[in-house]
Amino acid sequence: MEKKMKFDNIPVEKFQFARRDNDVILDKKFSTKPVGYFKDCMRRFRKNKSSVIAAYIILLLFLFALIVPFVSHYNVSFRDGYYKLAPPKFAPLAFLGWDGCTDRTEGQAGYDYYKSIGVEYGSSSVKKVKNVKTDETTGKPFYTIYVDDYEKVGFVYVDLSEKEYNALKEYQNKTKIQVAYPIPENYKTNFLAVNGANLWYELADNTPSTSGASKYHDDNGDPIYKAAYRTSKKETSAKYDSLKLAEDKGGEDGKSWYVYAVKNQSGYRMRVLYKEYYMYQNGFYPEHIFGTNQDGQDLFACMAVGARVSFLISLSVVLVVIPFGLCYGAIEGYYGGAIDLFLERISDIIYGIPLIVVAALCNMHLLKKIGPVLTTWLIFIIVDWLGIAARVRTQFYRFKGQEYVLAARTLGASDKRLIFRHILPNSLGTIITGTILIIPGVISSEIMFAYLGIVSFQTSNIISMGTLLSQGESYLATYPHILLFPACYIALLEIAFNLFGNGLRDAFNPSLRGADE
Repeated sequence: MEKKMKFDNIPVEKFQFARRDNDVILDKKFSTKPVGYFKDCMRRFRKNKSSVIAAYIILLLFLFALIVPFVSHYNVSFRDGYYKLAPPKFAPLAFLGWDGCTDRTEGQAGYDYYKSIGVEYGSSSVKKVKNVKTDETTGKPFYTIYVDDYEKVGFVYVDLSEKEYNALKEYQNKTKIQVAYPIPENYKTNFLAVNGANLWYELADNTPSTSGASKYHDDNGDPIYKAAYRTSKKETSAKYDSLKLAEDKGGEDGKSWYVYAVKNQSGYRMRVLYKEYYMYQNGFYPEHIFGTNQDGQDLFACMAVGARVSFLISLSVVLVVIPFGLCYGAIEGYYGGAIDLFLERISDIIYGIPLIVVAALCNMHLLKKIGPVLTTWLIFIIVDWLGIAARVRTQFYRFKGQEYVLAARTLGASDKRLIFRHILPNSLGTIITGTILIIPGVISSEIMFAYLGIVSFQTSNIISMGTLLSQGESYLATYPHILLFPACYIALLEIAFNLFGNGLRDAFNPSLRGADE
């Protein structure tokens, strides 16, 4: 007789099926939305932090080129000879040395001269005396001084017509801002140099007096200025009924008024404080964030215009070469055979011509007819489609034999449908990456052409980054800012595009992550 088991009396309805997958229901409906190809690529791209940062840098550099020409006081055609080679000046960053000042080493006469500029209106172009050394041989002092290169322009002579002369006096009376100052005693009709307008004082040489100091220097070696202005007794002056210096009260006899203007053939000649005259003419004081070049152009505005030209050429080139390169490469890769052989030989011929030769020929025959921008654009149109065509051709050879393409052809799909619906979409990753990398290539080549002078961009309203680099090369040792700022912009742009392109490559084709195509 069989022995009864312990659980024989348990009712059957109390038994339940046990799940071996821990109650995970595998056929549960998905609650999330499906992820598309481009969304998945963007997700992978965002994981590459360096590429994301590079994308933001490119955006900022592009916005710089786009916005600055609209908001800046200056443009490429603006030139001022008095502020040539001026260092960078930006008031909010003055505490970092962005104050428009430079160091100079001067003897006593040079120190007296720079110290005098601004004394008439309660200032000085010498902001600091850093060091004083005495020459052991001659016993003469040498000063290392910190000079404001904007204020050292000081005073200049200007020729005004009758209308301009009256308008300047009216401006002074309305704003209560002194623009015109007395003419020095040493004034000569044909003497127009800036230095002459700033020599308003009498100052003897540094011959010591009995007290040990020179006649016009105190014990610290600082000059004691004595004004030497022309008065109305010595020459009949122009009628001047506007602001005068506080000390101009007619002299001891009450009749020796300072001369503020003299008549000449064209109207009047006046001695003006240039920064105020600059304000009167332009509506703002001189301040160049990146300094100026040897022509007195504002580098900040010139860089923005140069960058805008580079972006304009590169983006327009991409818009033209991509469609043509896609069609050309698709025909080569899809049909193959004799068609591919014939089209490849055409590509080889064009590819064999050096880019610099194409540029030289276009510059020789087209520059004067269509201008530098269109000439450079045409140079890249001629050759830059070759790279994208080769990429597309390679991708078509890779995908046209796949099973899904053969299945579509078996079902009666036309060549057009096979190319644009089945093969081309699978090549988009490589194509997009190649397209993005065309832009920095065009920019660097355009800059090279301008730098070497193959294509001249320097016109009244257009300039190139390459032209700025070429100009700054001669002043690298003395005025490095002319070369430094354009070079930093170009380097940052090229590095950012390189990192951005690598990120796109990894996002669109994860199998190539970290590899160079």
